[in-house]
Amino acid sequence: MQAAANAVQNHLGSLPTVVHPEFKTREDGSTMKALAWFGSKDVRVIDAPVPDITEPDDVIIKVTGTTICGSDLHLYHGEIMTMQKGDILGHEFMGIVDRIGPNVTNLKPGQRVVASFQIACGECEYCKQKLSSFCDKTNPSTLQKAMYGQTDAGFFGYSHFTGGYAGGQAEYVRVPKGNVNLLPIPDNVTDEKAIYLSDILPTSYHAVVDTGVQEGDVVGIWGLGPIGQCAARWAQLKGASRVIGIDSVPERLAFARDKLGIEVIDFKQFKDVTKRVYELVPRGLDVALDCGTFHEPKSITHKIQKTLMLETDSPDTINEMLIAVRKMGRIGIIAAYAGYANGVNVGALMEKGIRMIGNGQAPVHKYWEEILNDYIIPGKFDPTFVITHRVPLEDMAKLYVAFDNRIAGVEKVFVETRFSSKPSPGCPTTSRVHEWSAKN
Repeated sequence: MQAAANAVQNHLGSLPTVVHPEFKTREDGSTMKALAWFGSKDVRVIDAPVPDITEPDDVIIKVTGTTICGSDLHLYHGEIMTMQKGDILGHEFMGIVDRIGPNVTNLKPGQRVVASFQIACGECEYCKQKLSSFCDKTNPSTLQKAMYGQTDAGFFGYSHFTGGYAGGQAEYVRVPKGNVNLLPIPDNVTDEKAIYLSDILPTSYHAVVDTGVQEGDVVGIWGLGPIGQCAARWAQLKGASRVIGIDSVPERLAFARDKLGIEVIDFKQFKDVTKRVYELVPRGLDVALDCGTFHEPKSITHKIQKTLMLETDSPDTINEMLIAVRKMGRIGIIAAYAGYANGVNVGALMEKGIRMIGNGQAPVHKYWEEILNDYIIPGKFDPTFVITHRVPLEDMAKLYVAFDNRIAGVEKVFVETRFSSKPSPGCPTTSRVHEWSAKN
């Protein structure tokens, strides 16, 4: 698939953009540790060239914290098109400003910053509304435009389908338009509380707000990974009367039940999820949020279709939500679907008058200051509740395997580099991934 997709994109050429993924490297030839993709289930920590200022709005940061995201597993499994060997992965990271381009006047070396996972130009009609994930001027992918009619913004470390920009699972990152795509972090906010402003906090918040969770709503959340756990907390803060989480990983179900106090459904115990939902909520859910994954179909039908490449994405979760919500209910899809799914229950969508919303990639710039100033600093939302482990960057390849297999109850992992501060009080201390299996 990768070879064919890359060939098509090369044939179609590139869209014009105001920034570019190619970058200069340090004149002294210095190298850094970085996690790179070499094929399906083949990621490696390599020595890569340290990037340097390439365009006048660039900022180079020394990474003090990075992580793995559930959507990275789509890359790991080779399910996102136009991956190329040697691509540096990672889209959720923070650090210290190391170098700045001549046009950057709002940042200075030594400043702590968090990066948005998307690369926005700051000037197009979407960026002017802070809809940074929909930027028109940073993603050159002609293949994405051919498939979707338009393009998203460019993203860090997420294939050439989203621009081919080097990612943040590394010791240094070049941030194009750094004057726009970096948020300064005050000294009283720890790295563990700040890093997830890069993605999962705005993403989970966007799912809840964009789908319109209101006071008194009964909300069902499919997928209790980090996005699902945070979405449950946001739903509670927005006044949901009940939150019901659906998953099959015992540790994740227990985590949601014990740390968040929500109801849970184990879909391995209750094979008919919608039947169980109606036992708990006879009227049906007001809101259903898909915070899961398209790459693990539940039904035999879609397992076969996906294996035979008759579809790229599985609609099993979407169909469960279409049945489980009440008439005139709302569905939000924040899970990272990428292509085509067969057998979606369009009849239920129409006949029940359901409002099904593709939330899109979350516009981080729209929310990150609000989340920082109104929730994190006042203590209304402490992101560290979702951190279960801390490991060094050297363990990144092993972390992909452990995260893919949900070993040791892993939720969110703080990945440290040689530039990181010591763990903050109350947060996990550094461990090695091989120790998890021994303890599990």
